[in-house]
Amino acid sequence: MIIDRRGALGAAAALLCAGPAWAQGDNWPTRTIRLIVPYLAGTAPDTSARTLADAMGPILRQTIVVENKPGAAGNLGAQIAARSAPDGHTWVYAASPMAAAMRMHRRPGFDVLKDFTMVGRVSISDLLVIAPADSGLRSIADLAERARKTPQGLMYASGGIGSPAHMGAELMLQTAGIAATHVPFKGASESVNAVIGKQVDFALAITSVALTQIRAGKVVPLAITAPQRNPVLPQVPTLVEQGLAGAVVVSFGGLAVPAGTPPAIVTRINEALRQALARPEVRTALESQGSTPAASTAAEYAEIMRAEITQTERMMKAARLDPN
Repeated sequence: MIIDRRGALGAAAALLCAGPAWAQGDNWPTRTIRLIVPYLAGTAPDTSARTLADAMGPILRQTIVVENKPGAAGNLGAQIAARSAPDGHTWVYAASPMAAAMRMHRRPGFDVLKDFTMVGRVSISDLLVIAPADSGLRSIADLAERARKTPQGLMYASGGIGSPAHMGAELMLQTAGIAATHVPFKGASESVNAVIGKQVDFALAITSVALTQIRAGKVVPLAITAPQRNPVLPQVPTLVEQGLAGAVVVSFGGLAVPAGTPPAIVTRINEALRQALARPEVRTALESQGSTPAASTAAEYAEIMRAEITQTERMMKAARLDPN
């Protein structure tokens, strides 16, 4: 049998090229996966990430460990994830603040569209305007009146500069024609605790984080930022219902991996994510936190992130905010 050396070399080269792709797609994952959450433990992203880790681990037949890397309004964790090897063994909980950071910060330390490949959306959620339970405040009208009658001005908390809570509060204040001083914290949990401790007069916080303290009677909800009321808190009116139609804010979360991660692996993660979100126990867990499961393709989530950057730019102009 005569063998053409050039043909053999070409076939060998093709196998070498195909080999890694096959290994990455079929043999992955080969070790523990770490899911970086750029926020404090106990926050809505952290709770959602842990729910997903528990559900997706068995699907992928590998342990998924959640690592909290808070700091710099979520930028620190994003930077760590961006510098990780693009082999599919490092994920990041990529929520709307990562997109907002592209306009809120002059040097966020990462580019959400260049340094990451989006995997898919997990859920969408709204925020609540909350105040101390004994504040006497029960509506946005009450809050506006208190602001106008307080010479030194009111203070409000958020989960950090550039967070949905921060942007939403500034938009709400501008729409209502009042002012308040922003006091940023490292996460939604800390901002809620600041309200309970009366360090601030009010806060905007993700519904899932504020919910426990509302049920405990430690804070009172004044409004919800979504276009419709939340079924978990049907008694709480929206900002739209209270005359602030221009202050609608919805947050979202999802998964991303470092740019350069093989497409086959991204596809497998997305498939596992979709399977997890389709499970009744996962949906129930997310919904009990005030979130609505909302799966997407990788391409769709990239567009959602891109749209959020544009929306952040518009909100900053409306609120007269400059990058820091």
